[in-house]
Amino acid sequence: MAINEIYQYSLVNALMSGVSDSGITVSQLIEKGNQGLGTFVRMDGELLLLDGTVYQLQAEGKIRVAEPDDQIPYAAATHFRSQQTVTVKLENKESIDAVLDRFNDHASNLFMSYRVEGRFSRLKCRTVKGQEYDGQPLSELGKKQFVAEYRDVEGTIVGFRSPAAWQGFFVAGEHMHFIDGERKIGGHVLELQADEEVAMGIATVNNVHIELPTSDRFNAAKMSTDDVGLKSVEG
Repeated sequence: MAINEIYQYSLVNALMSGVSDSGITVSQLIEKGNQGLGTFVRMDGELLLLDGTVYQLQAEGKIRVAEPDDQIPYAAATHFRSQQTVTVKLENKESIDAVLDRFNDHASNLFMSYRVEGRFSRLKCRTVKGQEYDGQPLSELGKKQFVAEYRDVEGTIVGFRSPAAWQGFFVAGEHMHFIDGERKIGGHVLELQADEEVAMGIATVNNVHIELPTSDRFNAAKMSTDDVGLKSVEG
């Protein structure tokens, strides 16, 4: 994959339909990019790919480095190289959009990838606890997700912004995961605030490669885009 192309395995709609029993391996994902996000088999926690290492951000605030043969039913990754790095303060999660728009205000129908590093005044993160039964949909898992709030924490956020038209393939709008500098806490970012300046690297992406599973379960799934459900679970 070239610099700042996005590789994605499977679809968000597949997770919404509970399809998460198998996928590509961690070692395969690392070949596709140096940063990214996703989830693990049975939606056990959040996935964060950072500088070539895949972390499993589990419920109750636990983090482990994933094994090379761990399977991933959904992920998006990129070989990220910043086209511009800015230092900014972030009042809230919506401030990310404002920074991206200042970088390229004609990219509403393109993808953007970014990386934010520094000290965050406040972060609210979630991790899904994993399926309780075979085929349990993501929207149902979201009702029992583990949510934690962190104050004055240093770390890295990796994210993508996807066009509205791609809802269900990707998560439309912002989708970002966080891990702290000590690799002890993290998760899917629901809310954020940075009163001190943080460094934000940004790249516009117009080349996307999607690999679809060929499993019987994926092909048998009844998929449709649940916009309300997606927004409720993805924040």
